[in-house]
Amino acid sequence: MKNSIHNMAPNDTFRGHVDIGDAVRRSREAVGYSVDDLALTCGLTRVEISRIELGADVDPDRLRRVAAALRVPIATFALKHS
Repeated sequence: MKNSIHNMAPNDTFRGHVDIGDAVRRSREAVGYSVDDLALTCGLTRVEISRIELGADVDPDRLRRVAAALRVPIATFALKHS
């Protein structure tokens, strides 16, 4: 059984894992935030948010800040294994 996160269709997973950057972007869009809104809310820069959404930065501390700002569990961005 594949794990999925809210607001994602089953086909959005690849080999049982979630693309962290895509999960962040989808969560941000689900609450209606722009990249600038999220950056301001969690105290990161626009560039840092963009790097997270591109998957180039998966720093756990930054992801926790993003999850808190979006009011989603940090597990939303965690790799899922089937």
